[in-house]
Amino acid sequence: MLNLLLRAFVITLGLIGPAMAQERILISSDWGKVTAELVDNNATRSLVQMLPLSIEMRDHLRQEKTGNLPSHLPAVERQLDFSTGTLGLWSSNHFVIYYRDGRVPQPGIILLGRVTGDVSMFDRPGPVTVRVERMR
Repeated sequence: MLNLLLRAFVITLGLIGPAMAQERILISSDWGKVTAELVDNNATRSLVQMLPLSIEMRDHLRQEKTGNLPSHLPAVERQLDFSTGTLGLWSSNHFVIYYRDGRVPQPGIILLGRVTGDVSMFDRPGPVTVRVERMR
């Protein structure tokens, strides 16, 4: 019985292992480059299908850079809190990079992922064009 359970566990790990791998992206601009790890949801899977892309972003409330994606992403669960480095969606095509901690009002943001580098490069006034591409 124990041998059977062990084999089932190993097979299960083999099946879910690839699905658990984190998708990574590179976000670059004239201000620098950062990498990010995406969460696994329908919105991020749709975002990856759009890549590579360029997004014109502007500063909003001295906490985030925001810009519009070329098309809408699917709705998934939202959250109110965000932290420095959070990537998200405010509306279905409104891409956000947070460079400060905070909280948004209802209905909240869709979590896309988290920057693994230093997002302080976005902590400056004015617009910026970012290039988002998949890392292999």
